[in-house]
Amino acid sequence: MPKHIFVTGGVVSSLGKGLTSASIGMVLEQRGLSVRMQKLDPYINVDPGTMSPYQHGEVYVLDDGSETDLDLGHYERFTNSPLTRNSNYTTGQIYLSVIEKERRGEFLGKTVQVIPHVTNEIKSVIKKLGEDGDVDVVITEIGGTVGDIESQPFLEAIRQYSLDIGKQHCLYIHLTLVPYLKAAGELKTKPTQHSVGQLREIGIQPDILICRTERSISRDDREKMALFCNVPFEAVIEEKDKDFSIYEVPLSLVENGLDELIVQNLNLDADPLDLNNWRDLLRRLRNPQHEISIAVVGKYAEHFDAYKSIYEALDHAGMHHQCQIRIGRILSEDVEREGPERLLAGYDGLLVPGGFGERGVEGKVEAIRFAREKGIPFFGICLGMQCAAIEFARNVVGLEKAHSTEFDKDTPHPVICLLDEQKQITDMGGTMRLGAQPAVLAPGSLARDVYEDSDVSERHRHRYEFNNVYRQQFAAHGLSFSGASPDNSLVEIVELPSHPWFLAVQFHPEFKSKPTKPQPLFAGFVAAAISRHAQKERSPAPESQV
Repeated sequence: MPKHIFVTGGVVSSLGKGLTSASIGMVLEQRGLSVRMQKLDPYINVDPGTMSPYQHGEVYVLDDGSETDLDLGHYERFTNSPLTRNSNYTTGQIYLSVIEKERRGEFLGKTVQVIPHVTNEIKSVIKKLGEDGDVDVVITEIGGTVGDIESQPFLEAIRQYSLDIGKQHCLYIHLTLVPYLKAAGELKTKPTQHSVGQLREIGIQPDILICRTERSISRDDREKMALFCNVPFEAVIEEKDKDFSIYEVPLSLVENGLDELIVQNLNLDADPLDLNNWRDLLRRLRNPQHEISIAVVGKYAEHFDAYKSIYEALDHAGMHHQCQIRIGRILSEDVEREGPERLLAGYDGLLVPGGFGERGVEGKVEAIRFAREKGIPFFGICLGMQCAAIEFARNVVGLEKAHSTEFDKDTPHPVICLLDEQKQITDMGGTMRLGAQPAVLAPGSLARDVYEDSDVSERHRHRYEFNNVYRQQFAAHGLSFSGASPDNSLVEIVELPSHPWFLAVQFHPEFKSKPTKPQPLFAGFVAAAISRHAQKERSPAPESQV
């Protein structure tokens, strides 16, 4: 029987339950244990696919096409746990499943209630993950904050779960905030006491407290929380804010003895811990040999979580090259108003990420033109590739008013258009080309050189594609189609051989990057930016146009 760890949060949201859960998973894997990760989200949306990035941050896509919470990105970056649609459930999915069962008559005419029907459904999805192969530990993160109405069915379900399988097989970890009051000059433990009190009213006694804090927690404060929250003193774990890198979190938890506490409480047969590779990663991060600047030009640039995986993938590439990357988050609408010369001059690389909607598209197109003409390394992702196609069509091929039919249905040159099989679909959720799809890379191409392979698989999330009617015209003007679907019907990668580094992809490579294994395209892009920076330092002469 697998052991279960349930991670809850209290006092305020955005404490970092996902990052903490991922760190716990990573540390347990480093002790030789097989781990599965899961996030249960209290919101009623079926999935985050139709939610605004301002509301939810990025939508993280899995190999099987599931559109999931961004915390699953932390899970994949920190652990080797295989993630599937069973790794993320929302209230919407739970209730939808219960209602469908009721319609099929599976409840034999009974009144359908939150207890036991909804809670049983929640317990079934927790149990299902533990049945996925040879699993030692299942880590289930409960979204939201204790005290929220939305999360109550999930908390009730995990309370019942320990009764079903035995408390000895379950561990409850509560992540809380210990705020520092400047006026009083001290940390305050009362919010944590109240948060744990709410949990205990529900019937859950946390086994371990992880305390987020700006300042170190004194022994007296730890003893107070241990006493009033009914947990052992050694189970009050300090998690101090990390100014340097989120990848310090696992080491911090280990230094506070969390891994040993978990192993002892769950009676796990675990190996000794070895984090030398992780420490080496942080050493390279702390001692960069290069420093570059990269502009990320996007519609949601001011909202960090909207491009979370992009920024993480850039960091991973920086670690690989022992390079400190300074990221400029540039709103594409600002490029429209102020021009690319004013906002982008001086950057060593330009990245245009994915997105939806017309707002800011012309700014992305102008930014790409600037990078192409000035020889600045350019990396386009999803909509970034489509904008690169629009820019090339207008300014190189000479197709005036070329556009995507997503933004201009009457454009005379629809270089980006809707797939035929998508034209009749009206539902907004789950209708796109989603998940892992294969691509074949052209011999001699930059893409093939970077990947060091001819066949790759990357994750997609889009509905519009490059219009094959224009392939010949684009190729005649120097654009190379260096990656395509195996049947050559869909364009996956475009590049410009006459440019120092100009490559754009229809997929989302950022979803497959790890700190210990950077995604090849990001590593190649950062290497090109390092080269450009070095070239500028050697010869600050005016840049030639491409």
